[in-house]
Amino acid sequence: MNPQAKLIFALSLTLGTTLTISSNHWIMAWTGLEINTLAILPLISKSHHPRAIEAATKYFLVQAAASALVLFSSMTNAWHTGQWDITQLSHPTSCLILTVALAMKLGLVPFHFWFPEVLQGSSLIVGLLLSTLMKFPPITLLYLTSPSLKPSVLMTMAILSAALGGWMGLNQTQTRKILAFSSISHLGWMAIIVAYSPKLALLNFYLYTLMTAAVFLSLNSIKALKLSTLMTTWTKAPSLNAILLLTLLSLAGLPPLTGFLPKWLIIQELTKQEVALAATIIALLSLLGLFFYLRLAYCATITLPPHTTNHMKQWYNNKPTNTMVAVLTTMSLMLLPISPIILAVV
Repeated sequence: MNPQAKLIFALSLTLGTTLTISSNHWIMAWTGLEINTLAILPLISKSHHPRAIEAATKYFLVQAAASALVLFSSMTNAWHTGQWDITQLSHPTSCLILTVALAMKLGLVPFHFWFPEVLQGSSLIVGLLLSTLMKFPPITLLYLTSPSLKPSVLMTMAILSAALGGWMGLNQTQTRKILAFSSISHLGWMAIIVAYSPKLALLNFYLYTLMTAAVFLSLNSIKALKLSTLMTTWTKAPSLNAILLLTLLSLAGLPPLTGFLPKWLIIQELTKQEVALAATIIALLSLLGLFFYLRLAYCATITLPPHTTNHMKQWYNNKPTNTMVAVLTTMSLMLLPISPIILAVV
């Protein structure tokens, strides 16, 4: 792709995201979401592979429907209350429609079907953008409207997302699909807490972005799209594979790694809000996620491929690890001890 075109799309993504997260008016937020959608479509379909075109088409249709629902929800609210302010969403029907629209934008269950397919049709870098940057505007809208949304609806969606994200990721062999179901599962954790502590949901999103970026960039640097490829990368970048093991365990939420912090705080907050049953269910469902992260980690670091196959060995290369990967993986592993500072800032 032309570098000038790439620059235009990158600037459009930045503009769309900034416009949505900084606006008070529904129309401006909707405009930002539309700019974002239009800017990412050429990046998804740039390989001209039929699967990439299919992914771009699915993404466009789902996001267009979700944007229309956002607009419909805000217009219904303005019709009944005369308010276009994002934080003044008070009409019950508008709140319900907006919950559905944001669930479609984010890929929460039962509106999750598009997300694994779109991620599978994209490259790893575009997959990273779809899993992190493209989720930021809808998460911000969820944060701003959280006092108006029904906790029971969000909790149901959250538990279903954690269950299906874990369950459907179990027998996947494609790394992008596994990360897509991981994203759905993590969104469940954000959705369950947003009605009780919106700041905690945002903190969870930031830490999820950090860890997912580390995993995506690590996989991109060793060009691993399938589990079978991941088994043969040990000879190519041993240190990166060893760090990838720890980053995946952090994403699973094991102490003493960074990923344990949001899960710990969310379970603590849910218990304080007297919804200990929901906290117990979602904590147990995270074990499903742990299984497929362990499977990825096992393939990356512990399994050696059989020597009878005729594939070419990927020999050790002397290239230094990308600085961005090094910084992100370090943060993905070591932020738990400074959690009091993080909580003070948040």
